[in-house]
Amino acid sequence: MESFNGKLRDEVLNGEIFYTLTEARVLVERWRNEYNTKRPHSSLGYRPPAPETVAAAPPLGGVSSLSSLEIATMALT
Repeated sequence: MESFNGKLRDEVLNGEIFYTLTEARVLVERWRNEYNTKRPHSSLGYRPPAPETVAAAPPLGGVSSLSSLEIATMALT
């Protein structure tokens, strides 16, 4: 936690002038999202703590991928 706080202070809070509370919230949230999903961490073997999911969800009902013609045909019936 101390590492997070130090990095937040060094990389965001000390380097920005916030004119509104909303601006501060938006910029801190952007940084936090990048810190938690994209930035590698040495304590985790240089992996991000919560990487974004890139795999597509399985199709509903076990239906395999359909062509646009098959989808159009299903819509007509």
